[in-house]
Amino acid sequence: QVQLVESGGGLVQAGGSLRLSCAASGRTLSMDGMGWFRQAPGKEREFVAAINWSGSITRYADSVKGRFTISRGNAKNTIYLQMNNLKPEDTALYYCAAAAIMGRLQTGICDYWGQGIQVTVSS
Repeated sequence: QVQLVESGGGLVQAGGSLRLSCAASGRTLSMDGMGWFRQAPGKEREFVAAINWSGSITRYADSVKGRFTISRGNAKNTIYLQMNNLKPEDTALYYCAAAAIMGRLQTGICDYWGQGIQVTVSS
């Protein structure tokens, strides 16, 4: 089992920044990929960003490229999502996810999910 706990969400004005963290515990060595998804009210959950275990491979949704950066901590069991130049359309519940296979994560086939954390961007 793997447990994922998100932190760092909140309310920010458009153009501002936030950093989300996701701390993983349990059998984390079995997870090759970790990443972030988000779900806005009335919309389906969508992929945001992913990173592999070593941190050498990252993937981003087109809507966040150039504004968001995903990274891993030195201990490998924590990932971060630095969100800059936030827009009102970034408002959503953000979920941390982990997958045994990095390639599956982007498609939403994840083995574990966090509880989600709210990010609200005001205009």
